Amino acid sequence: MQVTPTGGALGAEITELDLANPLADEVAEQVRQALLDHSVIFFRNQQISDHDQVRFTSCFGKPVEHVRKQPDREVKEIFMISNVKENGVPIGALGSDELDFHSDLSYMPLPGTISVMYAVEIPSVGGATQWCNCAAAYEALDEEMKQRLVGLRAVHRHPIPEQNPPEPADHPVVRSHPASGRKSLYVSPHLTSHIVGLSENDSRELLQTLCQHQSQPQFVWSHDWQVRDLLIWDNRPTMHRRAPFPDSQRRIMKRTQVFNSEVPVA
Repeated sequence: MQVTPTGGALGAEITELDLANPLADEVAEQVRQALLDHSVIFFRNQQISDHDQVRFTSCFGKPVEHVRKQPDREVKEIFMISNVKENGVPIGALGSDELDFHSDLSYMPLPGTISVMYAVEIPSVGGATQWCNCAAAYEALDEEMKQRLVGLRAVHRHPIPEQNPPEPADHPVVRSHPASGRKSLYVSPHLTSHIVGLSENDSRELLQTLCQHQSQPQFVWSHDWQVRDLLIWDNRPTMHRRAPFPDSQRRIMKRTQVFNSEVPVA
């Protein structure tokens, strides 16, 4: 296999692998290391089944069914992301609007770790996904701000109330990666509600400062999807957003995910 960095803030392309076949243990370890090194990795022109995707996802942990309800499907671990409707009923979730920067399932007590997404159909315009290197963004903060963030925690809430757990989840504003120990910011404009212990104004101002800081161009890389792309990202040192696209154009993505496995720690 070949690992080629994107040259951007994060991300790398891996070639010379056919993910329709099981990976040898040593190859799977190389892929895991590439993800640890680059936070986002992708493969072009992969012709895989739902079962292939679930098997590949298991290289990074136990793939599980998403917390959001979806239409009945054969492979429960597959989460459909689509604006397509059949007989007036959506076949998936998240429509065609912009999705602001977030880390998957951060509103859960045990949030998302690894997400895997496979492109089945893509629109001719729009729909690109951008990732932010939240570790690099943290490292670029001045020492005064780093000290200010020590010990702070933030509450994360989904904007759709019924998606939230009964008790609000709060996580460190700065979290450490369990494998590398590297620290990263763990707040987002889409899912972070407020910082615990601060006044409403101070919380809003600090979150705005941090979110604007980490979404600067030097920390962001954009992926323009092609059909049969398979892309994996680590939610712990990254956040991502989706550009909007015309609702008249079809977009079908299949996602698998690893979560409910670890508590974020500072």
